[in-house]
Amino acid sequence: MSSLAMDGGTLKVGSKRFTESYILGEIIKQSAAPHVAAQHRQGLGNTAIVLAALQAGSIDVYAEYMGTIAGEILRHDKAIDLDQMRRELAALGLGVAVPLGFNNTYALAMRGDETSITSLAQLAQHRALTFGLSHEFIGRVDGWPGLAARYGLPQRPRGLDHGIAYEALAQRQVDVIDIYSTDAKIRQYGLRVLADTQQYFPRYDAMLLYRLDLPQRFPAAWQALQALQGRISESDMIAMNAAVEIDGKSFAGVARQWLASGKQTNKQAAPRSGLLDKIFGDDLWTLTRQHVTLVLLSVALACAVGIPLGVLAAFSAPLRQTVLALVGVLQTVPSLALLAILIPVLGMIGTVPALAALFVYALLPIVRNTCTGILQVPQGLRMAALALGLSRRDRLLHVDLPLALPVMLAGVKTAAVMSVGTATIAAFIGAGGYGERITIGLALNDNDMLLAGAIPAAVLALLTQGLFELVERWAVAGRQR
Repeated sequence: MSSLAMDGGTLKVGSKRFTESYILGEIIKQSAAPHVAAQHRQGLGNTAIVLAALQAGSIDVYAEYMGTIAGEILRHDKAIDLDQMRRELAALGLGVAVPLGFNNTYALAMRGDETSITSLAQLAQHRALTFGLSHEFIGRVDGWPGLAARYGLPQRPRGLDHGIAYEALAQRQVDVIDIYSTDAKIRQYGLRVLADTQQYFPRYDAMLLYRLDLPQRFPAAWQALQALQGRISESDMIAMNAAVEIDGKSFAGVARQWLASGKQTNKQAAPRSGLLDKIFGDDLWTLTRQHVTLVLLSVALACAVGIPLGVLAAFSAPLRQTVLALVGVLQTVPSLALLAILIPVLGMIGTVPALAALFVYALLPIVRNTCTGILQVPQGLRMAALALGLSRRDRLLHVDLPLALPVMLAGVKTAAVMSVGTATIAAFIGAGGYGERITIGLALNDNDMLLAGAIPAAVLALLTQGLFELVERWAVAGRQR
């Protein structure tokens, strides 16, 4: 019997939204692939989202760092040993094993020409410095709050995506950024890494964080993953990050080369693809299908719920403000916050929570326009319908809704166009769509990749608007006949 037959199901590998995590996710997937069907759900966002996906069973394993596990997941304010970490993770149904061989600690860095400051302690004397720190670092217990307290730093940092922080530093828009010690761009931008003289940052040794049932469910794959122990050196990781961020290689290609040779070389650096090549890449059809599916299903669900709610609001004055206020409040919930809430509630990542979020955002224009359209129907026509013997149900179906249809369609059009843009956030929880290109572009600070996701989304929004305008004209023409 083959090892593939012994293992059941698909091994689902996760990764966060930065270059190194994408690469490690590919190494894990490709290491397991000869023994089991494996899938990489990449770019799932920050620690909170990927951890929720792991606990919900939406992924089985991902590469994490000991400092992050201790501080961000287990909420310790100081380093703990591996045995204690394993005991506490076991209570969550999780395990940690297979140290990959390198330490990727946090640090702060400045431009190389800022020679007057060499350590974190000196920052306290320079209040005018502008800090541009990643949002996760600002909120982490092992990040900015503790660092500022330890060194007495008075500055108030600005939140920046990690992928664009280097460029912001080079353009002198900020003076200090947070970095990972294995970032390839440290050398590329000639940055000065500030000395952590009080040893605030713990070691961030890369490990595999996994569900405890993984070794039993996928024994052959687990044995293959254990073979990764100690194999990735810090120089290997820096070289792999550079191959992606500087040489333009793919995550999968870099992982494949390292697994084949045990090291990463830049001798075969491929020329960077242009914007058109990225727009019309091999994944265009798949991403388009995923994006259109998300929009169609979410808008259809919003119509199924929103139209009856709009009718209810139109004919029930006491409930009108309550219904409109409720859908209005739902519209104000930040999209990423809503996704983070839905993952533990629904117990999964991917299409279902993405659909739920898009459904919520599509409700308001549909409910509001349905209510408005029905309220605009002349009262005389309603009285005439009743005088002709039509029941309330028949009047709704044959008078109110047909006359309100143009206004209702305008609401559905607004919801659909908004959903095309909002659906790009689905990539943060593994639901695909054009947002996958946008998240990769953010991680790599690759403007062409960002545009390769944004341009198709904009084109799809224009096509959606044009389609609904044709339907509106048809509806108006039908009324006139």
